[in-house]
Amino acid sequence: MTRCSRVPGFYKLSVADRLDRLAEAAGLGVDDAARLRAGELLDRATADHMIDNVIGTYPLPLGIGLNFQVNGADYLVPMCVEEPSVVAAASNAAKMVRAGGGFVAEADDPIMISQVQITGVADTDGAKRRIEAQLPEILKRADEAQPGLLAVGGGTRGAEVRILEASSNGIEGQIVVHLFVDCRDAMGANSVNTMAERVSPRLAELAGGTIGLRILSNLADRRCVRVRARVPFAELATDAHDGAEVARGVVSASRFAELDPYRAATHNKGIMNGIDAAVIATGNDWRGIEAGAHSFAARSGTYRPLAIWRLVDGFLEGRLEMPMALGTVGGATKVHPGARLALAILGIKSATELGMVIASAGMASNLAALRALASEGIQRGHMTLHARTVAASVGATGDLVDRVARELFASGDIRPDRAAEILSRLRTDPTPQGAAS
Repeated sequence: MTRCSRVPGFYKLSVADRLDRLAEAAGLGVDDAARLRAGELLDRATADHMIDNVIGTYPLPLGIGLNFQVNGADYLVPMCVEEPSVVAAASNAAKMVRAGGGFVAEADDPIMISQVQITGVADTDGAKRRIEAQLPEILKRADEAQPGLLAVGGGTRGAEVRILEASSNGIEGQIVVHLFVDCRDAMGANSVNTMAERVSPRLAELAGGTIGLRILSNLADRRCVRVRARVPFAELATDAHDGAEVARGVVSASRFAELDPYRAATHNKGIMNGIDAAVIATGNDWRGIEAGAHSFAARSGTYRPLAIWRLVDGFLEGRLEMPMALGTVGGATKVHPGARLALAILGIKSATELGMVIASAGMASNLAALRALASEGIQRGHMTLHARTVAASVGATGDLVDRVARELFASGDIRPDRAAEILSRLRTDPTPQGAAS
């Protein structure tokens, strides 16, 4: 079937109707659709096999990012997040980008870095030369440790020897050897760690030192994704602001982040709003993605934005680059029923494709935040949803949630005690405040 991420009025539907529309739009099978409708995304027995000391599960809201078009294909993006407005904002920004041709993305091969640390090296320069001379042997040994990975087209793709602390005047130094491993559709941690274990004795022998750490690096800078988005000015317009004016404001906010690491941190947090939500939904390691993103942002020695925006040929154009080490096989993606369902909704065919889609979700979140900051301000949409949360927290249900939230927001006094007062009045007197008697 042809997938379409455009589902107008999705937010207006009841949850049951949304599930029906999603099952149809994503082409879900009978079992997946039933699981989604039942809300059984993770049972306690499965959870008990995933981590230690399990006492239950801890649900978070699962929403669907709409309107995403990446490299000409439509995607419905599952997003698991507790923060109000993230899903709606990303969906709205994706619609703006769609009007400019959609997201255009490319990705490196899925290369992970495995590090082998060797300490107590008396001659670091000599050790480096000796190891480099034996790299074909080292890579062969590493591949022998993972025959299953070789069988699916993965395996080592090279190595690098780095001197971390030079030896001199009788003072010993240390080196690190990087193995570059194509992990195919796996995130790759287990594979690269096993390879590092296999080759570390030989590396220590060649270096004349002691084996240190053997572990992957979360700075997966050989596994980056790059995304570009173009937005027509008209799509950025608000009731109070011309589209070109908003575009200039977005570029100004981007420049602020490029010049100031304090602003860049919040700029990148907005990107990670969309990325983390989709990474969590698909059962991937969001801590690893966060670590890689922020270390990549600081690789020059100054913390910088992962996405920047410019005015190009009458469009607002954004570009994003960051590491994206994801998997579609192994780990929680294989065990967690909700993660498997999220991947089915996405309909992706590889971890590389998943990375491009999730990075696009991050770029959409960034655009939404910058547009709000450049126009009416980000608080309005956020506080509207916050008012709904406060209304629900004091016991409002059904249509009372929206009615209490509207009054709270209009009053500008969004506090639980105020919400409780409104709820009590509406339950005893359903006539809207200010209505004619």
